Amino acid sequence: MDIGISPTVVVMGVAGSGKTTVGLILANQLGVPFADADDFHTPELKAKMAAGHPLTDADRSPWLNRLAEWLRDEREGCVLACSALKHRYRDVLRTGSDTLCFLHLAGEPQVVAARVGHRVNHYMPASLIDSQYEALEPLTPDECGISEDFTHDPEQIVHDFLQEVQFS
Repeated sequence: MDIGISPTVVVMGVAGSGKTTVGLILANQLGVPFADADDFHTPELKAKMAAGHPLTDADRSPWLNRLAEWLRDEREGCVLACSALKHRYRDVLRTGSDTLCFLHLAGEPQVVAARVGHRVNHYMPASLIDSQYEALEPLTPDECGISEDFTHDPEQIVHDFLQEVQFS
């Protein structure tokens, strides 16, 4: 699939799926800026999640708008690591780029629960993994993007994505 000249990608998935790792590799290969959507959360929302409370759509709305603005500012392309769990969240992100494409890192909850359980100094507890899977809406045929198994090697995931998605 050829999506245009501006390589603007959201690496999406639940917490612990490898979004940051894959996103950094992808941004490096594309030669574009990288951002982690976690860095756009307010301290209050991080504290809410750290206390074991999932975010609501109302909590996410200003955050998604900040992310769309960042995407809009990065006119030459960028990579954003963001959960982007619901189609309507991805609709907000698409307002930031006409050429936005998604790389969905998908896999089993048990794997991410183990990964998140081993994290140090991160606000997202493993207890919220189930709520993320409940909210997750996979990519639909009208959305530019592909899904990859997050248990594969991150370099291979990026390679497969770049083979599938062509930036002209």
